[in-house]
Amino acid sequence: MLRKKGLVKLAAASLVFAAFGIWIYSSLLGSYRSYSLENSLNKVTLFARTAPDFTLPGNGEDALLPADRFAIDNWIAGFAEVVEGGQILLLGSDENFNFYPVAADALPLALWESGRGNQVFEEAEQSVYYLLPYTFARSFSARELRSLDGVDPASVTSSMQAYLLPIPDDSGFDIRAAVFITVPEEGSRVFERLLRNLFILAWVIFIVIVAVALLARDPVTGYAVVFLFAVAAAFIAYPLFETFRLTFVQDGSATFDIWRDAVRPRNLQALWGSVQLGICTASVSTFIGFVFAFYIERTGARHKKLIGTLATMPVISPPFSLSLSVILLFGNNGLITNQLLGLRNFSIYGLGGLVLVQTIGMFPIAFMSISSILKSIDSTIEDAALDLQATRLKTFTSVTLPLAMPGILSAWLLVFTNSLADFANPLLLAGSYRVLSVEAYIIVTGRSNLGGGAALSLMLLMPTLTAFFIQRYWVGKKSVVTVTGKPSSRLAELATKPVRIALAVFVGLCLVFIMSLYGTILAGCFVRAWGIDYSFTLSNFSEALSRGWQSISNTVTLAAIATPIAGITAMAAALIVVRQTFIGKRLLEVLLMTPFAVPGTLIGISYILAFNRPPLILVGTAAIIVINYVVRELPVGLETGAANLRQIDKSIEEAAQDLGADMPKVFTSIVLPLIRPSFLTAMSYTFVRSMTAVSAVIFLISARWYHLTVQIYNFSENLRFGLASVLSTVLIIIVLSVFGLMQVLVRDRGMTAKTISR
Repeated sequence: MLRKKGLVKLAAASLVFAAFGIWIYSSLLGSYRSYSLENSLNKVTLFARTAPDFTLPGNGEDALLPADRFAIDNWIAGFAEVVEGGQILLLGSDENFNFYPVAADALPLALWESGRGNQVFEEAEQSVYYLLPYTFARSFSARELRSLDGVDPASVTSSMQAYLLPIPDDSGFDIRAAVFITVPEEGSRVFERLLRNLFILAWVIFIVIVAVALLARDPVTGYAVVFLFAVAAAFIAYPLFETFRLTFVQDGSATFDIWRDAVRPRNLQALWGSVQLGICTASVSTFIGFVFAFYIERTGARHKKLIGTLATMPVISPPFSLSLSVILLFGNNGLITNQLLGLRNFSIYGLGGLVLVQTIGMFPIAFMSISSILKSIDSTIEDAALDLQATRLKTFTSVTLPLAMPGILSAWLLVFTNSLADFANPLLLAGSYRVLSVEAYIIVTGRSNLGGGAALSLMLLMPTLTAFFIQRYWVGKKSVVTVTGKPSSRLAELATKPVRIALAVFVGLCLVFIMSLYGTILAGCFVRAWGIDYSFTLSNFSEALSRGWQSISNTVTLAAIATPIAGITAMAAALIVVRQTFIGKRLLEVLLMTPFAVPGTLIGISYILAFNRPPLILVGTAAIIVINYVVRELPVGLETGAANLRQIDKSIEEAAQDLGADMPKVFTSIVLPLIRPSFLTAMSYTFVRSMTAVSAVIFLISARWYHLTVQIYNFSENLRFGLASVLSTVLIIIVLSVFGLMQVLVRDRGMTAKTISR
């Protein structure tokens, strides 16, 4: 009964809003049309008064004197500068006041010839005879104009408004000539479409707001779901749809040629290369990330904060800086392989080198994701297993590892999709090994083939979505709830002393290798020309900072804006996806995860295509860069937050709701503190990726909003490695400082803190 009343109220409110909106729409549209016609009439009237003097001794354009012909042609050509797209037909008048063409553009001449003799054109001639300008009551459609003889259909892009204006003689009392003018209505049509779309959008928003308020049990949650769907539709689905549509359009007509070229054996081989690289990188990165996370979170290791900070260093730098370091150290003429070891047949290029560089750059993703999961596991379950005489290895394999598996699979998926989307590292290190992201990038940037590049990039969604659904299917069959109240503050030590030593050695070797790569970058700051002149210099600092100060300021500002938005949105999305059931839940989850699977070049192209025209013209603004940051990095927070929430018994939140807490209160006072590690991971990762983004941002930057990584890339491309090293070092310092600030601002309340019990 209550639901029926709610539907009746919704229908009544929708009808009232629609009636009110239609009245406003009609009033605004009528006022605009009147203003537009009056403005156009004033323009063409003023222009008609500037008609040059000419003599017509006979009835025809051949009778014009050469000087008059030259003046009239220049006058007609100048009209396009006054009214863009406007065209003119100059009409002479004989002794019987009959009009005939003197000089003309093709379109108004064809329109005049086709309309002579009908009632409307006769009324126009009579009006002009009395020196009164005439505005045709109706506009001429583009289809009607394209059908005229002598008109090139391709030259007609919009409907036309027509005017017939008198040109008086010297006395001002008789007519000397007339001018027939056509003015395109594209601007008016654009405004009408924009006004209509805004009205429809306002009506839909009103219906959604009222529907949620009247029908939803929890309006706040309903509004959150609607907001997430709106974000996913506007900034994920719509841009990708525009790009997908482009793959079926070539030279203005529908075609399958682009996809026929995309599925050629050469490109399918590149697709398999991308999948193979992604599997290898994700597997190795997840293993290393788990080792780091277990060593820090589940053992009594010392200097955990330092190890964690050093482990996250690879995601702080631009993605191509590690490739440059590897080439300089291990390339064909590398400092280590050639000059120190004297290796001649060793090559870092290919699958092995790519897996090495991508693993170094992406294992922190797995480390940060798994770390938050291991930290949240309630150790009382492990204690119970140990009390029942289970060995430490048995407890690890049967309790700890299964409970951490959702986080491990989430980390694997994130690294896998990140590897597929990467093009900067393969561009430098692939050699003869082919991956699809590079092929798409080359087609777009080298051949200016947006459709072909978009088709290849869209092909990368297939393996990503396959991995996503497999992971979701596996996680959905398991129950990993361990937090049913206040988590235990004790941590059972599962690693024996030999295992701890082995873990410490492995972690130490990885960190030494990573630091050696960054040592190369740091050394480059003080080298005049790497590989040519190794003499010491400080001039790189002054030149790099003076030329890159604006890009540093812009990058920090945009990243600081995007970080809290992405963090809070990701945690709210994780809460809704894990805890709520609603229509379209799977669709929303897939849409929110899609950006991580899409190459950055495709995201950049999609945003240019979607937001370079009404109703959202965002290209060239800071807003489109911030939106790109938030949307691109949302999957990381969503995955880590969802994996963390699956370990927390929902009865905690239900108890708070039973005590009168609404959903925002539950989220801020219970959920957010419990998933603080995931929240910090989401914000940290967003800030890092915003500071180090390349692929999508390179298409979206403008002169006002330049990006630091693009500046570094330009220096590297021009072999100014010293300047690139300085800016990379500055970037690392900034990100590390912000990491420390986040730890202070988002304080840990001790809910997930552990003390080691040996």
